[in-house]
Amino acid sequence: MSEVKTTLNLPASFPSSVKVSESEMPEFIKRTLAIELYREGKLSLGKAAELAGARNKWEMLTILDNNGVPLNYTIKDLEDDLDTLERITG
Repeated sequence: MSEVKTTLNLPASFPSSVKVSESEMPEFIKRTLAIELYREGKLSLGKAAELAGARNKWEMLTILDNNGVPLNYTIKDLEDDLDTLERITG
């Protein structure tokens, strides 16, 4: 996976404000960004999991649930999934 590197200037008090050590800051920021972008509908579950460093979508669902983020799953998504299931199972 290729990556984009960026520099972010934060107030010196930020790590203590969010109670995260400086060494944990990159992972904390990526996870937080993934959660918020998923919440806003700007990232799919899979892309949010990739950004957050989750091992799989199931782990990302747990991360989202622990942060009070509902699953972005519409009635249309359900209908599409049911159509696919019916097609696969005959």
